[in-house]
Amino acid sequence: MYDPEFTLDYDGFDPDDEPLREALTSTGNGYFCSRGTAEWEDMGEVHYPGTYAHRCYNRETTIMGGSPVLNEDLVNLPNWLVLKLRIDGGEAIRLAQVEILDYRHVYDIRTATVVRELRFRDRHGRETSLRSRRFVSMEHPNQGALEWSLTPENWSGRVEIVTALDGRVSNRAVARYRDLEARHLDPVSPRTYGPETIALKVQIRQSDTYIAQAARTRVFREGSCGAMLVDRDLYQMEDYIQQVLSFDIAEGSTVRIEKMVAMFTSRDDAITEPLASAGRHVLRYPDFAEAYDEHVAAWDELWDICDIRLPREPRAQLLLRLHVSHVLQVCSRHTARLDAGVPARGLNGEAYRGHVFWDEMFVYPFLNMRVPEITKGLILYRYRRLGEAQAAASEAGYRGAMFPWQSGSDGTEETQTVHLNPMSGQWDPDLSRNQRHVSAAIFYNVWHYYQATDDVDFLADYGAEMMLEIARFWASIAHYNPERDRYEIHGVMGPDEFHERYPGSTDAGLRNNAYTNVMVAWISARALDVFEVLSKSRQTALRARLRVTDEELRTWSEMSRRMFVPYHDGVISQFEGYEDLEELDWEHYRTKYGNIGRMDRILRAEGRDPDAYKVAKQADTVMLFFLFDDAELRQVFEQLGYPYDRDLVRRTVDYYDQRTSHGSTLSHVTFAGVLATFDPQSSWLRFKLALESDVSDLQGGTTKEGIHVGVMGGTLDLVQRYYVGARAYGDVLVFRPKLVSHLDGVSFSMRYRGTPLRVRIDGDKLSVRAETEGFRVPVQVAVDGELVELGAGESHEFRLAAVPA
Repeated sequence: MYDPEFTLDYDGFDPDDEPLREALTSTGNGYFCSRGTAEWEDMGEVHYPGTYAHRCYNRETTIMGGSPVLNEDLVNLPNWLVLKLRIDGGEAIRLAQVEILDYRHVYDIRTATVVRELRFRDRHGRETSLRSRRFVSMEHPNQGALEWSLTPENWSGRVEIVTALDGRVSNRAVARYRDLEARHLDPVSPRTYGPETIALKVQIRQSDTYIAQAARTRVFREGSCGAMLVDRDLYQMEDYIQQVLSFDIAEGSTVRIEKMVAMFTSRDDAITEPLASAGRHVLRYPDFAEAYDEHVAAWDELWDICDIRLPREPRAQLLLRLHVSHVLQVCSRHTARLDAGVPARGLNGEAYRGHVFWDEMFVYPFLNMRVPEITKGLILYRYRRLGEAQAAASEAGYRGAMFPWQSGSDGTEETQTVHLNPMSGQWDPDLSRNQRHVSAAIFYNVWHYYQATDDVDFLADYGAEMMLEIARFWASIAHYNPERDRYEIHGVMGPDEFHERYPGSTDAGLRNNAYTNVMVAWISARALDVFEVLSKSRQTALRARLRVTDEELRTWSEMSRRMFVPYHDGVISQFEGYEDLEELDWEHYRTKYGNIGRMDRILRAEGRDPDAYKVAKQADTVMLFFLFDDAELRQVFEQLGYPYDRDLVRRTVDYYDQRTSHGSTLSHVTFAGVLATFDPQSSWLRFKLALESDVSDLQGGTTKEGIHVGVMGGTLDLVQRYYVGARAYGDVLVFRPKLVSHLDGVSFSMRYRGTPLRVRIDGDKLSVRAETEGFRVPVQVAVDGELVELGAGESHEFRLAAVPA
């Protein structure tokens, strides 16, 4: 029944593993997502039924130690999953109360459908089989659906099915947040829409967003077309409503229970009020089978565009497909129509409180080359918050746009000023809001969306304004040092995150983080290029509206040539003064703690200061070699007047690899991409670690709090940009394949400048075909200096030069 190439399959129930399984088997469609929790289980230590939707944030204040702590969370919405079985008036069946005879938990990756098949024996010796299927429709953004097939194997009797909508939920998934205010919903009203349908409306407390759900529940006998007549009893409270469906069932016969659900929020378009919309839509929904067929058809279309086939590496292929599925459940065409960003932990849990960081940088490359309309919609999330970023820059004494490290509903800075260290139980200061490089990431994302799509209109209407304001911010935060004849940037943090300030200093931030300064040099050059893309009239209008002066343009030009980059011992320094830090006894800590990913917490728990050591959480300086290929980065460094060669890259990567704890899943992605050039074997090992990071929960308990959407997108990007080597350079799509021995047979679709392409590697041959259907413009493709132009229906086969295995 299940395709092993598209299936996560768990045999047997394991309470300890259940929270992880629930996160991995979430079902979503880019509008809302529900964790893969069994419908009959309540929230507790083992199970956590969570439903989350883009834009549904709430800000609350917690008093801690007499001081107010303000925090904004992505809200756990009412639980629509509730479906419970009672037999002959007994208690509702739960796994902990019965003998499990058979149990299988299956996740159909291709359709994001969660299935449970179980047989159990209750305290009275009754044996029952139950098969549950559930999906959140990729065809209809507001639709969820649940189906049970119930068979009494050795008994007959009367059963009761409890179907409910439960608004009594709170945000309790992350243990270290439980001291913070977790109540985000206020009741509004329950109601019914005819005899089969219950509905519930709640209000998010501070943000005044209304959420409404309506559920239509029906029972069908096996082989019968129409729904059964059943007895129905209603019970309701302010924030909870349930219906109990009672009927007789005979030994060996099967009944199906269908629960069709509609969910709307007051932020949706084309509605008068969410409760009325939910009630009206759920009454129109077809039965489960028809709705499922529509859902499957929508996914089929996406897989035709987004699938990655890696036949020689079946485990990698399976996990790549899992990652495709989850990325599209967070960022779909439905998302593109919303005012939504990319939450770092998807819509699968409450880690990072549902905030938007820079993880989109790892997701967009995959989307740009397949469904760029999604990237476009997500970038608009940043554009709509440009005013807030400008205000933040102004309040800090700068010009332009300074985007927040953590963003939520309105684009203000959501990063907390304190952080709970679970190893020590202490709340430590959190200075991570000084990671101003998020603005550089946004600039990078807009530019590469344009490179992939040639969407000049988007650049003219939205992108250019953001990019110029970001360039202006960097020009204002930088200062010219006449002694060095260089521009410098002080008081920021790099991607590393373990270094917030200099040891013993009371001043936040560091001087001249190399990643930040080189990115700013690149940004300064590209900001000038943006004007060259725009029409003369648009250039004039933008310069007038933003008051961009000739002096600013000269400053950007100078910064592209005179940013300071620190070096020490033949490598690029992570920041100025890095060489003065202490070395860490890595072997001691590995032996003592095993998992040393969060060395900052370990050191603080021991009374030590992570700022004093040469230790990084994740790639920092190495990010430069990940984001830009050798030719691009060489050009930036040569323009700056600094030495750059392959040996410098190798030395720098090796140096920081030995001093990085890889406490972020993104670190494995970054090092895998960089090492593909000169250490393919190590690159492939890191790639496999990145693939396994969520499904095997390599960080030891973090995935249950929400999947890591950045690492999932990053693994897809590794195949596309680093192993197959597809990158856009102006008007040419260039392929530079690496690790070909692992890639034999790899194939995928992509879209460049609007034209659909089909790419495949067979042995030492790479073929590219321009599809006829959907063809937009001829595209230029190059491999090893061989350049061809492909028209509609044309293909070309390139012979690959010998590359390291």
